[in-house]
Amino acid sequence: MKLAKDFPILEAELEKAAARSESNVNKLCRLTGTALPFARGTSGVRGDGFRQLTPLPDTDRPLPFSLCPQASLKKMEPCSCDTFVALPPATVQNRIIFGKNSDRLCDEVQEVVYFPAAVHDNLTGHLKCTYIEIDQVPETYAVVLSRPAWLWGAEMGANEHGVCIGNEAVWGREEVCDEEALLGMDLVRLGLERADTAEKALDVIVDLLEKYGQGGNCSEDGMAFSYHNSFLIADRSEAWILETAGKYWAAEKVQEGVRNISNQLSITTKIDREHPDMRNYAKRKGWWDGKKEFDFAATYSYIDTTKMTISPGRYCEGYKLLNKHKGNITFETMMEILRDKPSGINMEGEFLTTASMVSILPQDSNFPCIHFFTGTPDPERSVFKPFIFVPNISQLLDTSSPTFEFEDPVKKKPHFKTKPDRRHPLYQEHQQALKVIDNKEEKAKTMLENMRKLEKELFKEMESILQNKHLDVDKIVNLFSQCTKDEIRIYKLNISS
Repeated sequence: MKLAKDFPILEAELEKAAARSESNVNKLCRLTGTALPFARGTSGVRGDGFRQLTPLPDTDRPLPFSLCPQASLKKMEPCSCDTFVALPPATVQNRIIFGKNSDRLCDEVQEVVYFPAAVHDNLTGHLKCTYIEIDQVPETYAVVLSRPAWLWGAEMGANEHGVCIGNEAVWGREEVCDEEALLGMDLVRLGLERADTAEKALDVIVDLLEKYGQGGNCSEDGMAFSYHNSFLIADRSEAWILETAGKYWAAEKVQEGVRNISNQLSITTKIDREHPDMRNYAKRKGWWDGKKEFDFAATYSYIDTTKMTISPGRYCEGYKLLNKHKGNITFETMMEILRDKPSGINMEGEFLTTASMVSILPQDSNFPCIHFFTGTPDPERSVFKPFIFVPNISQLLDTSSPTFEFEDPVKKKPHFKTKPDRRHPLYQEHQQALKVIDNKEEKAKTMLENMRKLEKELFKEMESILQNKHLDVDKIVNLFSQCTKDEIRIYKLNISS
């Protein structure tokens, strides 16, 4: 099994963070869910190429790496995601293409769920997110979400107005908060439910960030795993990068070309919107002298931003893959980028790509937006299935995880004392299929061929819709559900034969 590629772009950040006092370093490791695998000066890599993880004191299990601030490690396995957007003229046929891999703990189930638009008359009540309650709004839009099944929020998703959002874990100089607040994934869902354009979604997120803050454990496994967030928000006409450090933030508008985000701050000197006190706070902390040109990523983290697009690492690899296809990017191109394993973008290991999403956002509003989701790990061995917003969509039962008659364990305090089985029907069949793929060569070949055949047929059908503007609503209403059943049928046929 391969690990993600090295992430040397963060070595400077790790070296500088290592100078902190031991107590502060230990606190940071707990806040970010990290462990120091080896003593300072060693590589942290076993002879077989796998990084060994050692539990922190008072823990009973190894903790995966996020951004360990204790040593300059040459081999690192970052918890990760990658989100991409391509806009004309980088794309073909005047479309915006959005894509994201969600990389999470390998045993975490991600579901694909739909929530219809709703009117909320009782505004005296509160909305319960993953950990905290917030004020409700009069109206929310229909959304389709790919989310870790234990969460209220989502890793990625889209709404009925063609807004797409994905988030990333980021760390920097600003300390991560212990207290439960809004998770970045809650903010993804809230932005989708409450905004009909990308910039309005940005407004929703930063307003909620100011009012409620961000924080809380991002893992159901009970380990300490918290982080700040960056977001890529796109609609039919533009995209926004929003990056945060506590309550402080900067945003960059993207109107053409390509852009990607990974697990690092990436906004440098092109700042189109920002927290009103962001620069003054940096001056008070001694991170910026107030004289040289303000660089958000360099100021709020330790990254050498002049090397971001040339240093090996997933951010750079994603940047190179986008630029390699610039001018000819289609939704299939984006899927191939998400499936790329040599770059580390399709991740394997204790953290792996647990779900993927690609969206087609035509700039002409006469055409529908089409959103593809896998709902299963490893996009190379999954099927991208299309979803289109039309009236009267029913729940997506085969990608919806079980609900519990009594209160969900995550909602009980203390949290994470138990971990229920959250596997949905598609996930269960896909896991059985992976065992066949890994162990039976002939069956694996047949199964993968059938999966790709189904996918190609779906791509052809979706392209026909985009070319002809014709929607058979009676068929589209069950499109994603029927595609999921077809995928399950392929797995069952090969498993039982």
